[in-house]
Amino acid sequence: MNTRILLLAASVGLLAGCPDDDTHSNNDSPPASPPVQTDAAKQYELTVINLTVSQPLSPLAVLTHSSGYQLFQVGQPASIALEKIAESGDNTDLLAEKDSNDNVTMSYSGTGVILPGSTDSLTLDIVGDDVNQLSIASMLVNTNDGFVGETGIDLSTIAIGESYTMNMPVWDAGTEANSETSASIPGPAAGGEGFNTIRDDNDKVSFHAGVISLDDGLTTSVLTASHRFLNPGARLSITRIK
Repeated sequence: MNTRILLLAASVGLLAGCPDDDTHSNNDSPPASPPVQTDAAKQYELTVINLTVSQPLSPLAVLTHSSGYQLFQVGQPASIALEKIAESGDNTDLLAEKDSNDNVTMSYSGTGVILPGSTDSLTLDIVGDDVNQLSIASMLVNTNDGFVGETGIDLSTIAIGESYTMNMPVWDAGTEANSETSASIPGPAAGGEGFNTIRDDNDKVSFHAGVISLDDGLTTSVLTASHRFLNPGARLSITRIK
């Protein structure tokens, strides 16, 4: 009897000394990982109004980018992509810089031609603190190579609910002489060729002096006094939504 009692007591002692596997596992579980934080998207609404009397604007080209990109520089030659917009209104090459330039993150095309007095609006979604600038361009289609545009607009200064508004002057791309002939004006005033690879002007982006027109003595011009424009040619507004 005594022997049996001693054996039972020893068994109980062994069981008491063995840790419970489930309890040990629960106590030593690593803490749950914190949720991964991602950059919140910033959202902006961009609106352009055509301020001219008789100059349709080509579909907008809008790029968001870092500080390493510049769409144009006054006094310097225009890129081929900008030349194509300024001479023909074709924004395809400029929009494609999203895929060919590491500093350009997103590109947006306008919804269509902006008629005089009309507007076009786009919604932009931007992720990343290093993507804080915007550039924009659009052709005055009844010109040889005139365009409205701006480069390096700082979006980081616009708080949620606030707006930034600027008047955009008309620039001359300097890639095509301002002959105003029917063969060289692509807009509804003539239906000319638009872009060509020959640069027969001063090859520098500069402030546009305006069109002369047939009414003011340029005998080769297909334009009339109604196609003249005053600066600014357009007004840009950017509102941060979130």
